This record gives sequence, C-alpha cells and structure tokens, in this order.
Amino acid sequence: MRLLYYNGDGDFSLAEFFKSAIPEYTILSHTWEEEEVTFKDLQNGTGTKKDGYKKIHFCAEQAKRDGLQYFWVDTCCIDKSNAAELAEAINSMFRWYRMSTKYYVYLPDVSRTAVKTDGLAWESAFRKSRWFTRGWTLQELIAPRSVEFFCRECKRIDSKSSLEQQIHEITGIPKPAL
Repeated sequence: MRLLYYNGDGDFSLAEFFKSAIPEYTILSHTWEEEEVTFKDLQNGTGTKKDGYKKIHFCAEQAKRDGLQYFWVDTCCIDKSNAAELAEAINSMFRWYRMSTKYYVYLPDVSRTAVKTDGLAWESAFRKSRWFTRGWTLQELIAPRSVEFFCRECKRIDSKSSLEQQIHEITGIPKPAL
C-alpha cells in the first residue's frame, strides 16, 4: 500500500508499506473531476498545477489536524498504468477502507455558505450530492469505522453516525449496516 505524507519541503511524497507495517492513515473519498493528480504527476512534480491538488492538500492538512501523518488518495497512490497493481488495489479497497483510522468525504457540490443555523439548507445539497451516485459509495459507507463529510470549503459538515438517518434515506442502506 502506497501512502502520501508531507515531506520536509512542504510538498507530498509517497511511501510504500506492506501488510504488517502499515501505519495509521486516513483516506480521502471524492468525486473525480477533469484535472485529478495522478501517480505520474506526483512522480514528475506536475500535480500542484492541477485542480485536484486542492483536495489532496485539504486531506493532508486535515490529517495533520487529526494527528495522522499518512493519507491515501486513489487518484495518485495507485499507478494505474500498471495493470497488476491496479487489479490488486481494486481487490484490496474494502480492506484498506476498513483499516483506515479516519475517512474523509470531500463534497465539492455542497457549500458551507448553504449551511444555516437551522441546518436545513445544507441538507438539501447534501442529499443531492453526486458522491452518493458513485459505484464505490456503498463500500465507502460500510467499511470505514469513522467517516466525516466535508464541504467545498473544506469545513466539516458532520459524521456518518450523526447523519445516519439522512444517509439511510439517500442510499437505502439499512441503519444497522451503517
């Protein structure tokens, strides 16, 4: 498993870990956009120029606030040009999600400006978020023990446990499974 971490230059580096030596880490869940940072971008240093870099930077900062050094982002921690590595990663995802210490869901289509004191304005955007339409969403809601949702402005909305009723209504996943 490859994990990201801040290096001494304030940028990100990759470290590879094997089953018995994997440290605590968090995972960033997100919807893919046009300019995602890939494994190759990290290797050649061109990732900082892409729009997707903002999500990675957010994840690094949030992990640091949560006392975690390492984090995983699917777009750049997997070398998708290597078919064997990609297949192994796909087959390992549920286990990686389960083993994560924290799990951050970044929702670019939910804005903090919609959050009002009564809490109802953000809920409409949350319920309509594109994140809930993805094929990976089911296992990403079931496997991790701790799931936290963040809006476009990188502010915490709430946790899976606090939003259990809304998530159940949106997805149809039974509450005990969540």
